[in-house]
Amino acid sequence: MADGASRTVLVIALLLAGTAGAMATVKQDEALEAGKRAYERSDYAKAVEILQAAAMREPKNAEIQLLLAKTYFEIPDHDAAIASAERAVGLDPKNSTYHEWLGKTYGEKADHAGMFSAMSLAKKTNKELQIAVELDERNFSARQALIEFQCSAPGIVGGGEDKARLQIERLEAMDVAEWHFAKGNCRWQKKDFATADAEFTLALQSNPKAAALIYDIGDYGMKRGQAERLMQVAELGEKVAPADPREKFYRALGLILNKERPEHAERLLREYLEMAPVRSGYPRPTRVHEWLGRLFENRGQREAALKEYQLAVQLDAKNKNARDAMKRLGKN
Repeated sequence: MADGASRTVLVIALLLAGTAGAMATVKQDEALEAGKRAYERSDYAKAVEILQAAAMREPKNAEIQLLLAKTYFEIPDHDAAIASAERAVGLDPKNSTYHEWLGKTYGEKADHAGMFSAMSLAKKTNKELQIAVELDERNFSARQALIEFQCSAPGIVGGGEDKARLQIERLEAMDVAEWHFAKGNCRWQKKDFATADAEFTLALQSNPKAAALIYDIGDYGMKRGQAERLMQVAELGEKVAPADPREKFYRALGLILNKERPEHAERLLREYLEMAPVRSGYPRPTRVHEWLGRLFENRGQREAALKEYQLAVQLDAKNKNARDAMKRLGKN
């Protein structure tokens, strides 16, 4: 009887322990999801708060560290982003995505560092992106980042068009759209716009699957003032990722450049401002206000245009297009 009672107590204890473990896992999953929701709505301070607490409870969770790295990347806090990405890689060194993001965080800091620090960080960028590609040859975002780095960086830090060419050639058999985009992007870095134009056109005609690729070409079309390309980007983007608000932005730009349907273009830009996250890869609010200014300027609405250009400069003092427009309209 005593032995039976002991076994019963043991079973209950084990069940309770299992239940407690399951509840802890649920809470950890809920914390990660809460962090993701804060990140998605661009509430990066809240995301850091949630994710730091989750990381303390679960120090070996690499996904938490990756999301922390992405969050710090957007704030931006380069050192914290690097630290979190390094932790993710340390926890799971065979994960291609973790190495990709570590490379990106090194690269972002390099862009804001002094010459000697930048060289060291650039070498680390190259190394991590290469590892990411070696771990997963179909990690196209990592390969495209590596190709862009090698096309633009000097040989002393691992760059060189010859190295980029080898990476580009490997894309041809895997994804034709990615292949054409890589060739075009490399020529864009070298300001060979005629070749970039041709390759980006072929990329859009090759059924691209990645919204990021399509909208990178949209960024090129914006900077080159290519209305037809912008409209094509919007059409393809809407097909590939219907919920992505960037379609609205690039369609509006095509309309503004063509001086067509100004009311519709304005509505699209206002909707984009409401819907889009403030995040890398998405046109920033300063750019939206700049184009609203251009729309109103096209319509002869000087005061409305000035208001939008001023908002653009308030959001980013380095917005040269908006500053130049203000001078053009007689406002310093």
